[in-house]
Amino acid sequence: MSNNTTGPVDKEIQEIYALFFDGNPITADIIDTSREEGDFRQAVLIRDIEDKQYVLKITANDFTFSDKILVWQKAAKEYRDLGYYCPQIFSDKKGAFPTVRYQGHDCVVYAEKYSVYKSLEDRAACDEDQEVDSSRYFDDIWSMTAKIAAKNLDFTEYPSAYCLFETFCSSDETDEVLENALEWKKCASFLPEEFSAQVQRIWDIWCKNREVLKVEYDKLPTSVFQADLNPTNLLIDENGYFKGIYDFNLCGKDVFLNYLMRENFGDFEKEFEKIFKALEVSSKYYTFSEIEKELALPLYRCLKPLWFIRVQELKNVGDDREAIKKYLDKVEYYLTKDIDFKGHMRI
Repeated sequence: MSNNTTGPVDKEIQEIYALFFDGNPITADIIDTSREEGDFRQAVLIRDIEDKQYVLKITANDFTFSDKILVWQKAAKEYRDLGYYCPQIFSDKKGAFPTVRYQGHDCVVYAEKYSVYKSLEDRAACDEDQEVDSSRYFDDIWSMTAKIAAKNLDFTEYPSAYCLFETFCSSDETDEVLENALEWKKCASFLPEEFSAQVQRIWDIWCKNREVLKVEYDKLPTSVFQADLNPTNLLIDENGYFKGIYDFNLCGKDVFLNYLMRENFGDFEKEFEKIFKALEVSSKYYTFSEIEKELALPLYRCLKPLWFIRVQELKNVGDDREAIKKYLDKVEYYLTKDIDFKGHMRI
């Protein structure tokens, strides 16, 4: 959900603005990015009488709170220290991220500088000749991310939204990888009886691999990542050059390989191409450890064969028995295929 409204500044927003800044706001552009019930989010783009611009982030959900915002603030600075543009995150005049009553919600609030660069998606919307194609910035994105990985940042234990073997929100029942796998199993249970043995075999292989990976997973290096590399968050200048990133609300501690594989997806073969290329680009700025080289394959097998894309593919095959068999064979093949990730982790 994303609704925009522009107009004079109402009393609630004026009062929130005064917690952070002096002066008088004269316009407020409200962008509502709320999702399901229990996730209320508004970004309020403020222009003041001196033509200064700020963004108020007003949020009520179970993954946004003061300690988390401090993590985002620190992480954004780490990206800036590497030379990438990230709008500064502000606390209020008292050095806090206050909780306020707003539109019937108890919301935590923080402020950001208004970005001097547009997102890739916004640039495409403004320029008919511009496509929303983040692949042209692939090397820039993974160079940046590898440099962050190389810092091995450890100032938080809060996981990113891509966390594996733990949950991101207090309302989550399980991590996203297991959630998708369980959805796959549920969908597969409705397939004709003749496929039940293969479905069970695929599920058993996946579960065994997940348990093996779980034992070793904590040995993998981590850092603190922005954790949302989509076109709405990639900042591009007027000449089409990559400049940086914003929107840190999924930010947190994560295993670099987990993040890298999760951000590169598609059909199986295209997925490999993207992952291999991301590993090669990253290797210029990040030294993969021996444990990362050993666990890359089991990590892939845990993440990808029953990922949300595969769930959708399963739903799309319908009642065509030949298509079902072809789909299951492909999933089982890639669940057991020996893939040379090591060869793309250059020294």
